[in-house]
Amino acid sequence: MKKGLLGCLVASVIGLLIVGGWIASSYNSLVRLDEGVKTAWSQVENVYQRRADLIPNLVETVRGARDFERETLTAVVEARARVGQVNLGQVPNAAQLERFQQAQDGLSSALSRLLVVVERYPELRATEAFRDLQVQLEGTENRIAVERRRFNEAAQAYNTARRRIPTVFIASLLGFAERPYFTATPGSDRPPQVQF
Repeated sequence: MKKGLLGCLVASVIGLLIVGGWIASSYNSLVRLDEGVKTAWSQVENVYQRRADLIPNLVETVRGARDFERETLTAVVEARARVGQVNLGQVPNAAQLERFQQAQDGLSSALSRLLVVVERYPELRATEAFRDLQVQLEGTENRIAVERRRFNEAAQAYNTARRRIPTVFIASLLGFAERPYFTATPGSDRPPQVQF
């Protein structure tokens, strides 16, 4: 009788160790992937901050051009201010990400309008300071696209692992929420209309 009880106890302990190991492994995997998402998000914020830091220099350079259209310049300054008001902290949820993306899209739109208007001012386009800033902004926009893609890849890896069985049960119990993705700007599927 004692031998059977001892065997059940050993089997129970082994079973608990296996389940505990599986839970720990699932948890550690989710933590690693979640940290990857946070790291990717911090890079997204980093490149957006770089763009925001370049804008005052761009504005001052453009301000130096006489007869420049002030309302376009004001739109850029106001859009940058709106971006600065969106405070997210850690990785945002879907609603926060949408507000963040809308503010960034507004800034991108204002910058695009600024660069189009600048085309009418050859003396401004010819200045070395403006050309350098324009190159830096173009490079920053490319970095933003790369970091947003990396963030989406990290979010996809995390969300995929989180939704797989049996990890989905651990994720639900321990509060690992799904991470949102960056999406395309509404209307970006249509080519821009260029009018001369």
